[in-house]
Amino acid sequence: MRGLPINYLSSVRQPFLNRPSLKLLSSVSSLPRLSQLYATEASSNEHAPRPDFNAIDKKWREYLNNPKEPPVPGSKFYILSMFPYPSGALHMGHLRVYTISDVLARFERMRGKRVIHPMGWDAFGLPAENAAIQGGVSAKEWTEKNIDSMKEQFSLMNVGFDWDREIRTCSPDYYVHTQRLFLKLYEHRLAYRKESLVNWDPVDETVLANEQVSPHGISWRSGAVVEQRTLPQWFFKITNYKDALLKGLEVLGSRWPHKVKTMQANWIGLSKGVKVKFPLSAGETDPGSHTYLEAYTTRLDTLPGVQFLAISSTHPLALKASETEEFVFKFLLASGTKQDKSSKKGELIRGFKALNPLTNEEIPVYVANYVVAGTGTDVLMGVPGHDARDNEFWAKRGPKDAPVKVVISESPANGQGKERSEAGVFTGLGILNENCGRFAGMSSAAAQKVFLAELKMKNLGKIRENLRLNDWLISRQRYWGTPIPIVYCESCGIVPVKEEDLPVVLPDIEKLSPKGGNPLASMKEWVETSCPKCRGEARRETDTMDTFVDSSWYFMRYVDPHNKELPFSPEKANELLPVDAYIGGSEHATLHLLYARFISKFLRKISMWPPGVDDESQGEPFKRLITQGMVLGKTFRHPITFKFLKPEELATDPETDVKRVSADGASPLVTWEKMSKSKFNGTDPRECISRWGADATRAHLLFSGPVEADLKWDEDKIIGMHRWFGKLWRHTNMLSKKLAEPDFLLLPNLITRPATATSIPPEDHDLFSMLQESIRNNTIVFTKSPALNTVVSNLIKLTNILASPPPEAQPTLAMTYRATNELLRMLAPIAPGFAEECWAHLHTHVPSMSGTRVLETMWPWFVLQGERIGGTTTCAVTIDGKFRFRVEVDRERLLRQFGEGEQYITKIIAGEENARKWLDGKEIKRVLIPQNGKTVFLTTRCVSRAPPDPPTNNCEGPS
Repeated sequence: MRGLPINYLSSVRQPFLNRPSLKLLSSVSSLPRLSQLYATEASSNEHAPRPDFNAIDKKWREYLNNPKEPPVPGSKFYILSMFPYPSGALHMGHLRVYTISDVLARFERMRGKRVIHPMGWDAFGLPAENAAIQGGVSAKEWTEKNIDSMKEQFSLMNVGFDWDREIRTCSPDYYVHTQRLFLKLYEHRLAYRKESLVNWDPVDETVLANEQVSPHGISWRSGAVVEQRTLPQWFFKITNYKDALLKGLEVLGSRWPHKVKTMQANWIGLSKGVKVKFPLSAGETDPGSHTYLEAYTTRLDTLPGVQFLAISSTHPLALKASETEEFVFKFLLASGTKQDKSSKKGELIRGFKALNPLTNEEIPVYVANYVVAGTGTDVLMGVPGHDARDNEFWAKRGPKDAPVKVVISESPANGQGKERSEAGVFTGLGILNENCGRFAGMSSAAAQKVFLAELKMKNLGKIRENLRLNDWLISRQRYWGTPIPIVYCESCGIVPVKEEDLPVVLPDIEKLSPKGGNPLASMKEWVETSCPKCRGEARRETDTMDTFVDSSWYFMRYVDPHNKELPFSPEKANELLPVDAYIGGSEHATLHLLYARFISKFLRKISMWPPGVDDESQGEPFKRLITQGMVLGKTFRHPITFKFLKPEELATDPETDVKRVSADGASPLVTWEKMSKSKFNGTDPRECISRWGADATRAHLLFSGPVEADLKWDEDKIIGMHRWFGKLWRHTNMLSKKLAEPDFLLLPNLITRPATATSIPPEDHDLFSMLQESIRNNTIVFTKSPALNTVVSNLIKLTNILASPPPEAQPTLAMTYRATNELLRMLAPIAPGFAEECWAHLHTHVPSMSGTRVLETMWPWFVLQGERIGGTTTCAVTIDGKFRFRVEVDRERLLRQFGEGEQYITKIIAGEENARKWLDGKEIKRVLIPQNGKTVFLTTRCVSRAPPDPPTNNCEGPS
């Protein structure tokens, strides 16, 4: 039989132990069964008042918005959800991610951890600038107004953030440190300026990222046809950290989703292949100084199957050909900056051809939109027989009825020379077939070696490492962003602003002009300045930084948010970093998450975040990543016009309960899509909370599916959470009434005794086992798995058993009281207000518990089969990752929470003779006690020893 120590008097943080003790009943088994006790109450309880969820929210809101730390907090737990852009309104996606972080924060706080759960605002960016232009207000005013509104909305969600750590990236107190980081990168030659081909919006007069240009070459912001211009831009040399970034993915292991790690690895795209030179044969068009085209490939075995080369629209030879070839000129004019990997658009360059360096065959050269500029050499080998994208392009743009050359087959007898229409596209490794002439019969691996040797002999090929990742372009020609702390001097050139002159403050502009361009460039008084070196005339850099720079380090600022001299102190960074759990969408995998890892590794390298004694993180900023899915809304479109329909444009058929279009009775097309105002499928969290209460909304969000899965929002189903809460409410009130009866006043004192096989009567075994299993499963989910929906499911099952126990397994009132206490403690992180209200009602007539808070109790423990907590046990002591010795300890004292167990074992170890040689010259920095109590883990740090006479200990301990 399992044993469970439950001492409610020591699980709360009030001095109830000093109250006069009461005489205990002789035995739990002497108590009547629950069915006997509840029989007279059943009918009256059916008419018990229902919980008023809005009243409960209002009652507990202030308390829940300002969570209390344990009086003796243990090890830190830093949990963070990605901070929002202050758009002015929270949506259901916000509610989901912040509910998840709040639930985990409250769970860890109940485990005695020192929880850091901050919130801030990603406040710079183009939307504020656009809104300011449209609304005729300053971007600063618009942003601050939205922040105030969203903070008010947060308070309705029953979430508890550390608002004393709040940051706003648009505040000079924050971006002064962003500018310091820029100067550090510049000092270490990782920030540089160079001419770069960029997407230029001629209306807004600003640079656009590739993601801001539609496949048709249209600006997402202004609707203008995007041009390409060469402009001086600022970059961060993230490519210098490619190896560290790839290696770090291995360090993260299973604590990050495989999908996100794969996305980052592919985005970095480090590969080893061969750079092949294709000589050009001059024709009607003179290629000028270009005597060959270079293409990079990881599949050199497909070289005999190359049937064309494709170059990007920005390649110098494409521009050269456009001077004499009208079709090429018109294509470049029409395509602009359109670069789409799925595009089949392209144009043949008729003036010259290329030669296959292996076979000496002439092959055509195309300008193609699917070749992305700036990737590799801007030249792709076209192998229609072994690449699906090349195959589609060749079918569309190649000569009419041109065959597809298949040169590799799975076996010598399969697919030799067959065309695509018969054999399809074979992309794997295999055997070279008869189309390869003298190379036929070779394996792909052997062919690659032979081909490379031949190319080297002709000086037409060499092994190269290729990187898909480009350096990070951070320049933005816009106003609402962090100013780049650089000035330009005629005498001194590019000069960084001195650190003591920071911040370079963004000037206030009351009304932004809609004409486009960068407003800073026209502000003469701000632009004109003096050179930090020679004090002569100079001008400021008018570009501002990409907002991803602001968010690349914000999680570090939270650890020391009021430090005016530094972004954060190294001591604070060592104490609180890395983030233990980071929550946000997987769509940030290749931008924000990658940039944050880059900046963290840079700061680790320059010791702004020093490794310290325990460098387990190896400069990785987020120990565990939890990616939540999107919240999808039910979307209705007209079946003929495909127009999105508003809720008021739909009517429900009373007979079939099916929705119809009100205007014509048509059956609408129904899909689930990401919530959007334009699709009329969004739900305002404030309205939902007003109707159902914050806790029922939270519970429904968690119960509706696994955290990582997209969630189909169906508000009608929240009624299920109300029914569950109603059942638990009635059960708690009924139990509270029983505890008020004279015969049961001593019951809470009785169950403070450890539960063992001999102390639990047979009728309690089933409920006790179910309770233990629920505690165990829920604890595992909270600590290791994001499947929070199963926690809600477990609690619903436990509630059903408590409220309606099966006739053959009626538990005693003592076990029912015990299980109800544990249930409410497990419910507290999920539905904190409702759990507090139930807890207060349950303990109204329990003197030792009246006035306590469930969120200030400890998370319930589970114990393994056959174990009993109590008495002495042998415990292994591990110091700095190595086993050193064993000690005899009082198991119950060791496993006390809220720092008591840590204090107890530290005192025991200090008195051990074996410990002295391992702790000489050190102090204990951290104590970790797993729940089984079989091993204690100590982390130490060296302390100064004065005077060092003689100098002996080297902080490594005996070998």
